[in-house]
Amino acid sequence: MAFGNPLNPTRPSISEINVTPLVDVILVLLIIFMVTAPILQTGIEVNLARTRTVEPVDPERAAVITISREEMLFYRSNPINFNELGEWLRREVGDSGEAIFLQADEDVRWKTIVAVVDEVRVSGYHQINLVTKPYLEK
Repeated sequence: MAFGNPLNPTRPSISEINVTPLVDVILVLLIIFMVTAPILQTGIEVNLARTRTVEPVDPERAAVITISREEMLFYRSNPINFNELGEWLRREVGDSGEAIFLQADEDVRWKTIVAVVDEVRVSGYHQINLVTKPYLEK
């Protein structure tokens, strides 16, 4: 038994599903995901120097200090003040003895890199590794 139209009993009812609202919702969700996906990437964008020997670093697990092109300092993805670097390391790394990874944009002045390395060493962390990218990237 189909439901009919009480105002016009001779006209049959429409039994198909209207998919237009569903398509509209899907398109809106697609646009939202396309806009938010690049924002969710972790890390700071830096143009690393190239070397022949490179070992991969997982920024989610390792203690990574980043110096951006503008010479701003980040611990993982958090912007930090240079004077608070030792405090951040003691709070985040503690006495675990794990290596500290330093990545800097290739245009950062050498003086800035040396100052950050010195601050890390003064804070009690002596195993510092520099992050680079390989010459031949695919």
